[in-house]
Amino acid sequence: MGCTEPVAVALACSKAMKLGCHDDISSIKITVSPNIYKNGLSVGIPHTKEVGLLVAGAMGALGGDSDLGLNVLKLSDSKTVKDAILLVDDKKVHLAIKDTDEKIYIDVILESAKGKSQVIIQGSHTNYILLKLNETIILDKAKSNDSATRDNTVSSMRIRDIIEEIESMEYADLSFLIEGLKMNEKVADFGLNQKRGIGVGYTIKKGIETGNISEDLTSKAMYMTAAGADARMSGVTLPVMSSSGSGNNGLTAILPLVAYMKMYDVSGEKISKALAISHTINCVIKNHIGSLSALCSCGISAATGASAAITWLKNGSKEQIEGAINNMIANVSGMICDGAKDGCALKLATAASTSVYSSILALNGSIVQPRNGIIGNTVEESIKNLGLISEKGMKITDHVILDLMKDMDERCC
Repeated sequence: MGCTEPVAVALACSKAMKLGCHDDISSIKITVSPNIYKNGLSVGIPHTKEVGLLVAGAMGALGGDSDLGLNVLKLSDSKTVKDAILLVDDKKVHLAIKDTDEKIYIDVILESAKGKSQVIIQGSHTNYILLKLNETIILDKAKSNDSATRDNTVSSMRIRDIIEEIESMEYADLSFLIEGLKMNEKVADFGLNQKRGIGVGYTIKKGIETGNISEDLTSKAMYMTAAGADARMSGVTLPVMSSSGSGNNGLTAILPLVAYMKMYDVSGEKISKALAISHTINCVIKNHIGSLSALCSCGISAATGASAAITWLKNGSKEQIEGAINNMIANVSGMICDGAKDGCALKLATAASTSVYSSILALNGSIVQPRNGIIGNTVEESIKNLGLISEKGMKITDHVILDLMKDMDERCC
């Protein structure tokens, strides 16, 4: 529930409170990695009209339940919101940025009349590496590499082998993905019925109703995916199924397939396998470009997964599925990530529409050829090249984006 980065900060603050500091809070010091800061600066917080990490952290401490993981704010009420805003206004919540190469790093030090607690999350949004109350260390461990190992196993496989593996799976093993589809469809429906954020999905849908935009698979994928982002980025209190650790990745990997399902007759088994293809290819590409990259993984990796899945749903060959992936990489690979915010809906609309017509192009033999820019001799080489751009070429870009955002935030406050 809510954008992952501020919710992870809320989780750390809730855990710090639960360790034993149950009296009035005198201060909360939150230190985060640059990428957590970037993704939490301008995004809506569930149950509020507020944005940012300060309110998220205060809410986590005052009314969060760390036992619920990333649903930590699920039980928050109006009193929690009011008290959290007051805590922030009283300058008792402080935010700093740690100069670190870690993408996911959150350090919370909470002080109250009962003492001082510290919680550090690193490596993934729920991975505690330090829990400390006063001078007593409750937990001290290095970050787990389990998820990286799993991702690397998948990423070492050829795309066509992944497709064949999923095709051979039993429906019973994949049917849980349908629940994620329903979950994300509900979020999209919310954004279509209420104009939230910029209202990208809502407005595209209205354009269809007034005859200014035609309704087809492309426009339906656009408005459903954008509406999901409109709702989520504004802080709607609805859960989403994530993909590779990102809620917006989950919206982009799933909602174009919901659009397909609404337009074409497709069985539950077929759509569940398409969902598995979309999620897995997103995982493969995201493992190469990295978590919280300067590249927009929602617009690039998740939408590419959706494009491959749509091609598969249309009975495309392995070559056509690989062609759709290459078409996507040739098209949207330059989309930057400038943090989670209302404007993400614009990028997701672009990505969703591109996922459809990249598939249509591939199915009709219009496929970008090797050595067109970063497109390799194989689709795996194209993905690897994209990863190198993210890893080696985008570090300065990431710093510039962060500096711009910090400067504007400081000037407006």
